[in-house]
Amino acid sequence: MKVLIPGALRSYTRLSQVEAFGSTLDGLFDDLERRYPGLRFRVVDEQRLLRPNMRIFVNGLGVRELQHPLQPDDFVAVVLALSGG
Repeated sequence: MKVLIPGALRSYTRLSQVEAFGSTLDGLFDDLERRYPGLRFRVVDEQRLLRPNMRIFVNGLGVRELQHPLQPDDFVAVVLALSGG
């Protein structure tokens, strides 16, 4: 499936969009980690939860659960949430 990578993480992939595989978001991030070491840790914390500043969209729908099922033709966007004050 196609995965959109935010600018802050492109130092890992060197690309704005990559292909990856997985039947769940967790599996997808495992595949991305194999291809681009260090990327998963920037998105998923030690408790296997999405980091608070990360947003994941599957076909435009916001998702927070790493067990969310995926289909091979899904489009996944990894988005870095803006914060500040």
